[in-house]
Order: sequence, then structure tokens, then C-alpha cells
Amino acid sequence: MSKEVQFQNRDRFIELGLAISTLRKMRGMSQEELAAKAKISRSHLSSIEAPNIVRPFSLEVLYNIADALEVPPGDLLYGHSLKDIKEHSNSYF
Repeated sequence: MSKEVQFQNRDRFIELGLAISTLRKMRGMSQEELAAKAKISRSHLSSIEAPNIVRPFSLEVLYNIADALEVPPGDLLYGHSLKDIKEHSNSYF
């Protein structure tokens, strides 16, 4: 399986990484804390969040990150506004 991201998906990965980064900061979490809760390395999380790097990652990683941030995975994927994510996450667990 190729690790290259198709051009049409590039912006999606960047937006997803930015949403994860912003929500992590809203939660007052460091990259180390989120990475530990999501069961990934801090460097992997850093590359996911970096807007100048397109880092594809598995659904399992997405689910782990969403669980660690206490939001439904679809909220991260479908580009809900961060305000909506924050409000919805209060009732997620």
C-alpha cells in the first residue's frame, strides 16, 4: 500500500490535523498527553498536526485520537466547527 496521499485528499489530511491540534489545545493537553492517551508516539502526533506535512494515518489512530479527545470520530472527519465539537463532546461519554 502506498504512503502517498492523493492530491484531492491532501487538504483533508491537513484540515484534520489542524482540527486535532486545535481541539487538543482547547482541552489543555500537550502533544505528549494526547499521544499517550491515543497510544501513538508524540512524533507521530506532531506529524499529523503539522500543517506543512501530509501524514496519512489509519482509522484506528483516528478512533484513538477521537476517544482521547472525547469526541465522535465523525466530528473530526466531517469538519464540524470546533465550537460544535466542543459542545457535542460534553455529551460524548
